[in-house]
Amino acid sequence: MKKYNVTVNGTAYEITLEAVDASDVKASAPAATPAPAPAAAPAPAAKPAAGGETVSSPMPGTILSVNVTNGATVKKGDVLMVLEAMKMENEIMSPCDGTVTSVNVSKGAAVETGAVLCVIG
Repeated sequence: MKKYNVTVNGTAYEITLEAVDASDVKASAPAATPAPAPAAAPAPAAKPAAGGETVSSPMPGTILSVNVTNGATVKKGDVLMVLEAMKMENEIMSPCDGTVTSVNVSKGAAVETGAVLCVIG
C-alpha cells in the first residue's frame, strides 16, 4: 500500500493505492458499455401552422450529419440526423411518416435543447 497526497481544486486529499503484480491481474477485455438507446424527439410544444410535426433537439450539442433534405419522404424511425452531445453520437429519428418540409440545421451547427431541427408534414 502506498499513500499519496493529492490536491484537487484546492482541496487536499490523502489516498492509498494498493500495488498489484501483473500475475494478479486477470487478462480480460474491458467490459463494453451498451450504447444508449437513440433519443426519440420530444413531443413538440405546438404544431406548426402547416400542420407538420416539429422535430426538436432533445439536448444541446453539435450536428454531425444531416441525412434528409427538403422534400424527402421518411418513415417513422428513420434517422434524420446525428447529434453529438458529450462525446456521444445520438441518432435523431423521425417520430412519424411523412415528407420533410423544412430542414432548419446544417452539418456542424451548434444547437440548444428544444431547437427546431426539422419539420415533417
